[in-house]
Amino acid sequence: MSKKTRHTEPVARAGFSTDTGTSTPTGVPSDDTKALGAPTPPPDGGLAAWTQVVGSWCVLFCTFGLVNTFGVYQTYYERTLTTVSSSSISWVGSIQGCLLLCGGLISGPLFDAGYFRHLLCTGLFLVIFGQFMTSLCTEFWQIVLAQGLCIGTGCGIVFLPCTAIMSQYFSRRRALATGLSSMGSPVAGIVLPIVFSQLQPKIGAPWATRVIAFILLGIAIVPLTFMRTRLPPSKHHRALVDTGAFRDMTFMTFLAGCVCAFMALYIPFFYIELFALDHRSVPTGFSSSYMVTLMNAGSIVGRVAPPYLADKTGQPCLIMAFSALGCSVLAFGWLGIRDFGGLAAFTVLYGIISGGVVSMQPVATFRFTHDMSKVGTRLGMCCFAAGIALLVGNPIAGVVLGDASEARWRGVIGFTADFMLAACGLLFVAAWFAMRAERALK
Repeated sequence: MSKKTRHTEPVARAGFSTDTGTSTPTGVPSDDTKALGAPTPPPDGGLAAWTQVVGSWCVLFCTFGLVNTFGVYQTYYERTLTTVSSSSISWVGSIQGCLLLCGGLISGPLFDAGYFRHLLCTGLFLVIFGQFMTSLCTEFWQIVLAQGLCIGTGCGIVFLPCTAIMSQYFSRRRALATGLSSMGSPVAGIVLPIVFSQLQPKIGAPWATRVIAFILLGIAIVPLTFMRTRLPPSKHHRALVDTGAFRDMTFMTFLAGCVCAFMALYIPFFYIELFALDHRSVPTGFSSSYMVTLMNAGSIVGRVAPPYLADKTGQPCLIMAFSALGCSVLAFGWLGIRDFGGLAAFTVLYGIISGGVVSMQPVATFRFTHDMSKVGTRLGMCCFAAGIALLVGNPIAGVVLGDASEARWRGVIGFTADFMLAACGLLFVAAWFAMRAERALK
């Protein structure tokens, strides 16, 4: 190695270009850095980093937020598709959520391999296209194809990459950045149900659905314009599954906790409006669809406070475990709710605490991934397992619900509370494993 090369290597590693004598922004790898294979550490701030947070917020609005809106469609379909059961209708929303999470098994390794922009463009196109196609559906099987499969596939392609990109731009503030970006989901859950419920009586469900599609189209411009990966793609071939994870007891226990949590976490989001109608808990002049809005409004708080605590404590899995415990306690309390005041309090509080479960899942996965070049693969594995749980959990609740009698509601609520309690136990064990391993290294 020549003298000149030895002199410029530290400069290249610091993130500055030596070709022109000018500096590049901190955290943006120069050509020399890429050539040396030594990317700079995450900037943990700056315009480029926070722009990714905004872009990820928009993607979460268009994906997870759209899935959270399905509660208003569940109620609308139950009233208009009288020959289709509650369980069958809930399969549409479950397919959306399942594909959103399970798609990470494919998009995670592709993200690691450097196909972020391809995933972003394809995924957002399918989501918006599926929403427009939903407005044209007249049969239930068409709804399954457009709203379930097309939108779900698009969500699955783009959701995980736009979450995993936080690990490239943030280290110390990673939980906060992930939590802030995930707020796009509850904001969509507030806005979109109101849009649908207000426009559907006036212009009909098809045009109300198209208005939502146009909103998604406008918001999608932001991530398509600004989102870029910071690090060069991994040069190593990545399998769809990290086999080493199966020998990691901490990660596998955490994975089992995620499965139990997502089996039941979204049951209140899907069925709270129907519960309010069946029990006549909503006063005159207050739309029952606002129950979904209230739950998502509460979730905004749950996307900020838990990440802040996770950054302070360094234990996102422990925060997630306490959130699951809170969801279980609230679900048991749901059994005794009969009036509007109690239902409104439950709706807001469940939204707040469930937000901690959702926002901490990717952060805890980052925490349990020691080789960050495999973060997309491990996050994909975790999302796939959670997606399968989400796929079967809500339809099971629909079968238990049956004719929506009081006894059936007790079964649905008990199912929710028990699985969240099981998730809490497993997540506490995973957090204990992690803390014990950290003490052993000190």
